[in-house]
Amino acid sequence: MIFEGLAEKLQGTLGKLKGKGKLSEKDVKAAMREVKLALLEADVNFKVVKKFVKNVRERAVGKEVMESLTPGQHVIKIVNEELTKLMGETESKIEFASTPPTVIMMCGLQGAGKTTHTAKLGKLLKGKGKRPLLVACDVYRPAAVKQLQRVGEQVEVPVFSMGVKQNPVDIAKASVEHAKKHGNDVVIVDTAGRLHIDEQLMEELQNIKSEVDPNEILLVVDAMTGQDAVNVAQSFNETLEISGVILTKLDGDARGGAALSIRSVVEKPIKFVGMGEKLDQIETFHPDRMSSRILGMGDVLSLIEKAEANLDAKKAMDLEKKLRNQTFTFDDFLDQLEQMKNLGPLDQILEMIPGVNSKQMKKLNVDDKELVKIEAIIQSMTKEERQNPSVIDGSRRKRIAKGSGTTIQDVNKLLKQFKETRKMIKRFSSMEKSMKKKGKFKMPFFG
Repeated sequence: MIFEGLAEKLQGTLGKLKGKGKLSEKDVKAAMREVKLALLEADVNFKVVKKFVKNVRERAVGKEVMESLTPGQHVIKIVNEELTKLMGETESKIEFASTPPTVIMMCGLQGAGKTTHTAKLGKLLKGKGKRPLLVACDVYRPAAVKQLQRVGEQVEVPVFSMGVKQNPVDIAKASVEHAKKHGNDVVIVDTAGRLHIDEQLMEELQNIKSEVDPNEILLVVDAMTGQDAVNVAQSFNETLEISGVILTKLDGDARGGAALSIRSVVEKPIKFVGMGEKLDQIETFHPDRMSSRILGMGDVLSLIEKAEANLDAKKAMDLEKKLRNQTFTFDDFLDQLEQMKNLGPLDQILEMIPGVNSKQMKKLNVDDKELVKIEAIIQSMTKEERQNPSVIDGSRRKRIAKGSGTTIQDVNKLLKQFKETRKMIKRFSSMEKSMKKKGKFKMPFFG
């Protein structure tokens, strides 16, 4: 879960206030002490924590909250609003040039994922109807140009390069001219990084900036480095005046210090976040949605967007018909697993559902490996077995287990679950028919 440690502590602290019929100033102060500790342990900048707690406390001890019938809910609402404000309030969009091409300069230290996220951003913008061009300006890191060409090929976005013997400033300048001639409306320049900030690096970046006059300068930083990421952002901003930040590895960040501090300290927005290693795992950063997820309120809008982008509407309609007619097979089950995997890791999907808090996530013990196991079992079945599981006897179970690298118990468990699912669907379907005859009821799922 994103910011697992912080989310658990905040949800626990604020949960204690929920059940109270009345709140005293003492209750609020005690809760704010716990919130302060939770934020500091999450590696949030001390000045940011101090200001945040002060703002929440001042609002929480106001007349509107103290006299409310649900004061605890009011405090949670205030915390949600202040967290959102801390991270930037609203989504920060890319500023596209009125006359193409729009030039986006990517910068950052080595190891943050700059080259990969250059390709990710290219893929994201291509999906929104743009015609991006990736530019290989990192001529120092071994195989950096080849890496960009490889990931560019994977996302089907062209890469402009002039080899490793050319000056990066000349490459950047030539890429803009190339884009104008070939109809590329966005140029994404992958610049060189270093293991640490030095004068030579900054001078080169300043020269590229002067030459191509970028519309956006996006700093790529590793979310898991916490306050180090904030310090890096400060240094780059002082020299280049960045326009925004891409936070990578946010899916692995249990603390949240960088995400909660950068906006306040650097006064520049987080524009995108990397949510995994795959080249489609980049998302627009929504402060309000992130705040809701931290507080266990879910993120329904992101879930809907993911579903719309990744789920096949026709397949969903076909599935409903099969469920209605009780002809659902293991082939259909496999197809559903494939679509589910497209949405992303299970834990990320579940935390978008309102009411699923960090404690419940732990109890669920979500493991994507289970999906892989189920998939392997189904793929080891014959066509006949998938269509009609009742033919699977002892010897067939043994063969399926061996073919899928699982145990007979695993195969039995899946067959039992599938049988129970079919029974449940049959009961629902019968109930709906019965209620329809009486004209009293209609099952929403089968309607």
